Amino acid sequence: MWAQILAIGLVMACGVATIVIAMGSYRSLEETRSAFYERYRFASVFASVTRAPLYMHGEIARLPGVSAVALRVVRTTVLDIEGMAEPATGLAVSIPDHGEPAVNRLYLRAGRLPDADRAGEVAVTEPFAAAHGMRPGSRFGAILNGRKRTLTVTGIVLSPEYVYAIGPGDMVPDQRRFGVFFMPRSAMEGLFDMAGAFNDVALRTHRGADVDAVVDRLDTLLEPYGGTGAHDRSIQTSHAFLDNELVQLSAMAAVIPPVFLFVAAFLVNMILSRLIALEREQIGLLKALGYGEAAVAWHYAKLVLTIAAVGVLVGALAGNWAGRALTELYAEFFTFPFLIFRQSLDLYAIAAGVTAAAALAGAARALWSVVSLPAAVAMRPPAPTRYRTVFSRGTALLRVFSQLTVMALRHLVRRPLRTALTALGTGLAVALLVTALFSFDSIAFMIDTVFFRTERQDATLTFAHPRAPRALQDVARLPGVLRAEPFRAAPVLLRNAHRERRLAIVGLPPEADLARILDRDLEAVEPPERGLVVSERVAQILHLSVGDRARVELLERDHRIVEVPVTSIVQSYVGLGAYMRLDALNRLIGDGDRISGVRVSVDRAALDRLYAEIKRTPAIASIALQGISRDRFRATIEENITIMTSVYTALAVIIAFGVVYNSARIQFSERARELASLRVLGFTKTEVSSVLLIELGTVVLIAQPLGWTIGYLFSLAVVRGFESDLFTIPFVIESSTFAFASLVVLAVAALSALIVRRRINRLDLVRVLKTRE
Repeated sequence: MWAQILAIGLVMACGVATIVIAMGSYRSLEETRSAFYERYRFASVFASVTRAPLYMHGEIARLPGVSAVALRVVRTTVLDIEGMAEPATGLAVSIPDHGEPAVNRLYLRAGRLPDADRAGEVAVTEPFAAAHGMRPGSRFGAILNGRKRTLTVTGIVLSPEYVYAIGPGDMVPDQRRFGVFFMPRSAMEGLFDMAGAFNDVALRTHRGADVDAVVDRLDTLLEPYGGTGAHDRSIQTSHAFLDNELVQLSAMAAVIPPVFLFVAAFLVNMILSRLIALEREQIGLLKALGYGEAAVAWHYAKLVLTIAAVGVLVGALAGNWAGRALTELYAEFFTFPFLIFRQSLDLYAIAAGVTAAAALAGAARALWSVVSLPAAVAMRPPAPTRYRTVFSRGTALLRVFSQLTVMALRHLVRRPLRTALTALGTGLAVALLVTALFSFDSIAFMIDTVFFRTERQDATLTFAHPRAPRALQDVARLPGVLRAEPFRAAPVLLRNAHRERRLAIVGLPPEADLARILDRDLEAVEPPERGLVVSERVAQILHLSVGDRARVELLERDHRIVEVPVTSIVQSYVGLGAYMRLDALNRLIGDGDRISGVRVSVDRAALDRLYAEIKRTPAIASIALQGISRDRFRATIEENITIMTSVYTALAVIIAFGVVYNSARIQFSERARELASLRVLGFTKTEVSSVLLIELGTVVLIAQPLGWTIGYLFSLAVVRGFESDLFTIPFVIESSTFAFASLVVLAVAALSALIVRRRINRLDLVRVLKTRE
């Protein structure tokens, strides 16, 4: 039985490996994050202001629950990196002139922190430095408050605030085009005219402190100085992406292992039931010789536990190897000082315990038949199977199919539970493949919608501060600009009853073409003259419907609260979308006509001249390049999906092989006497094997629509589980995905059947016919 045991062991190993990978990676990320946050004092609360005096430090520090405060200067800048034509975006963050920051300390990987007495010294984050080959002593240019300056790198650092550093307009990190650098406070004050002032707050709270109360009190203190609203870690970009990854790992550990353990339990039940039926006489003899029921049951339970041990051993080794590989993949996205795959003994103990329990649960019915079988009954031949007419003589089925085909179909109908479970097991293999492959369809649809239907510009230029509309003409005169469309992004707190979300309302001009709003049918719609348009995600979170009046708190101005009617609900796959017409948004804010930036389409032949001019334009704080962002997003996502699909394909192949091969072997064992009799009666090897192959083929075909349905539901659950304020994945499955999943499973099933067919062709007719059934 080694081949059957190995097949079941591999199915169990997949469940064990998934537990080890998902839970091990979850613990690794969670514990590494907690240690990094704690040791380097990651902030609990964040806030931004227009400009506030430094003497506020005492008032903020005295807030109940606050343990440490950092008042910083933070500005977005355009960077000029040697050897890189396109401009990069940098985030300049101030640090104390002397000593460590009280909050968000820096991990020094190489070099030293910048000296306040030496002009132009900075420390840069490691991913950005690595992307450009920077080391202590390297130099790069930056537009700081309208003037280009040369900065000297003194240190390579990591920050708990930028574990996942993503630039403006990007959907995945791009280490070449976005970097964070740190400068002494005195240097930042002089460069940005912020002497004795700050525009950013980061603070830590005591354990058990009421963070919501701290946020409310901090808002009250900062409101007179243009505070745009404090918030806790949950919506801090880096932390939010990390949290999202942990949720995905938790879901993986909760959903996938039960699939494999269910299939393994079913297979154990199949082979053990057959084995006990074949050894019925030996069981009776053992009991007659004095062996107790428990001893005989334990004999078979040991076989089950041996199978489980094979699965646990293979799964633990595979899970350890794959877990390390996944950890290395995480290291590309999350910049921790260290990231170690956690090998906790309790994790392997849990995996082993769950696997053994699933195997014994699958064997419970068969073991009970051993316990309940009296010795005298066991030593007699089993009662003949009671047959009944399944297909009446003369039915259409008998006229269409041959007698051998009817034999195969009759056997399936007479064991409906086994047939259903075999189809379900095979269908689960199809479902796993559908769940993996649909990601290609959804991401391709998402890229097309986001980058070609909605955000159709070549670049987005964002100003340091909202500017008058004449800035649009200045941008239109830049080299190579073919079309320019203004926009305004206003941070607000959107409320409906007790529900609220912090987001930005984007104001668009009438007949905007570079940035369009799409309705639920993905048709372009105009922003209304009056009222607010919100995305489905916002409407779902805040329970908004068309006609409702949403309360809008203007965080950028005076925190004035106005009510705005919701005129329509639209589609948006990135972030929390809320839109108004540009003139309506300006009237709502009440500070005159202003724009936050400009979207442009560009003549590609003039890109180098445009990039050079942007690097010399002080008003531009950042640039997002749509084409580069799209290519980076596609490459990153496709790499991740390819890895995931390869893993899921391997898992589906193992499930399909385990189910079909074991089913075929057991059917062959049960029907060997019938098949041998057919051979003796003159049927050819092909005709005889067709009985078994038709039976298997019918089950596998039944499994396809079942697998499609389960895969559809699994995929829908994945989409719902991945929904967040950062991304919403569209639910799209092409018919080719179902077809490919079925082809893979059919190919594996055919291979399994051919292995068994070889045994049929080598059947020893004399030995089989002499064996008492």
